[in-house]
Amino acid sequence: MSATPVPPMVVVAALIWREGKLLICQRSETDAFPGKWEFAGGKIEPGEEPRAALQRELLEELGIRARIGEQVAVIGHQYPGRPPLRLLFFLVTEFEGIPENRIFKKICWVLPQDLAEFDWLEADRPLIQRIAAGEFRPPNF
Repeated sequence: MSATPVPPMVVVAALIWREGKLLICQRSETDAFPGKWEFAGGKIEPGEEPRAALQRELLEELGIRARIGEQVAVIGHQYPGRPPLRLLFFLVTEFEGIPENRIFKKICWVLPQDLAEFDWLEADRPLIQRIAAGEFRPPNF
């Protein structure tokens, strides 16, 4: 008898654009994968829609009220010894408030071509290459 596959944990993340730059976040030293860079977001709670989850996460993590735009990527990944992940990435070009660092080691605005200089979570790396190559630019970029 084979083991029942573990359903993936669904995570949402935001590609937050402002003036041609993306907001990126560095994980704190107490998080899993400390010091790695990622996009703001997090796990979807039971019964929660992905866009609602991302709005909640951005308010909790950055103190902004975001208008969640188009879903631009879905990435499946599995870290050793952890359940599989299904990451949903959304564009965010409109938000109220000024992003403030509430949980990360550091946040910063970065030009797309400079993203590869940061030490990203493994699951995000394929997307980073695509963004650096010019994909997922917001309208009027």
